[in-house]
Amino acid sequence: MSPHVLSNLAVLLLAAGIATAAWAARRQPWWRGLVRDLVRRRPVAALALAAYLLVGVLDSIAWVGGTTVAPRGDLVAQYEPRSIIDRFFPADFRENSYSAPLADREFYGGAPLRFPGRHLLGTDILGRDVLLQTLKGVRVALLIGGVAGLIVIPLALLAGMSAGYFGGRVDDAVSFVVATLSSIPTLLFLIALVMALGRGTLQVCLALGITSWVGMARLVRGETLKLRELDYVAAARALGAGHARILRAHVLPNVMHLVVITFVLLFSRLVLSEAVLSWLGIGIVGSWGQMIDQARDELARDPVVWWNLSAAAAALFGLVLSVNVLGDALRDVLDPRTLRQ
Repeated sequence: MSPHVLSNLAVLLLAAGIATAAWAARRQPWWRGLVRDLVRRRPVAALALAAYLLVGVLDSIAWVGGTTVAPRGDLVAQYEPRSIIDRFFPADFRENSYSAPLADREFYGGAPLRFPGRHLLGTDILGRDVLLQTLKGVRVALLIGGVAGLIVIPLALLAGMSAGYFGGRVDDAVSFVVATLSSIPTLLFLIALVMALGRGTLQVCLALGITSWVGMARLVRGETLKLRELDYVAAARALGAGHARILRAHVLPNVMHLVVITFVLLFSRLVLSEAVLSWLGIGIVGSWGQMIDQARDELARDPVVWWNLSAAAAALFGLVLSVNVLGDALRDVLDPRTLRQ
């Protein structure tokens, strides 16, 4: 199956899951109040994050056809799938090399541009539109945070809840693994995993997930140690409930607030970690980190080519800031001790 077909199916499943969750949540006053409080507390951050999500979804839906123009004479590219974001721009929307934002001539040489005044953020060294590259980096950033998060959460819950609930040798084994991973420099461990697994998108997400679950597992373990001593857990145990049922029905729901808050804050770290990998030349193709890596020598040019680096850095900063601000508001909503009136 083609990659763009898998991407379309993933978006369809994601949309169905979100719709189902929204339908179930709207019948629960607590969830409606949570969303309302988040939007009321941080409306700008919520709107910015919604815009990022919309761009990511539009760039994930692609199909072949819809254009009869062969980009720069490339007949093969005419039959490649193009996303909705791609279709907002001409199929051959490229220049020969650098051009400044809204310029009508090339940055070097002064030759007329093929699309004068239409490159809002200029073009890079290959003549690609920087705005288009920046928008396409949104999907990569969301993919990194989402897929790596799906790896982190199960690992952290399994390790943290098992260690905190059972204690004894299970706790010793988990603590040994956690201490061992914590003693290894994270960046070196991440680089080693990427080089061992490969430099594909899924491999990088897997490496990020393996190196990022330790902190969440410690928090879940500490909360589980407290929960297992509470009266309702003792009552469930006295009534004959098994360990699996107690963990699923009584422990898991009461640690999910920690998981949600930690994941929101972890999302930013995952995206920034990929940017570091791209800086070292082992990141994901099409990411903001790769754009920053490719533009790091442009500041030494005379005159300075600043727009490529600025666009990627601004987009990365906006996403990280929005997620962190919403994470702070989510903590305030879920934790009564920090509730702000």
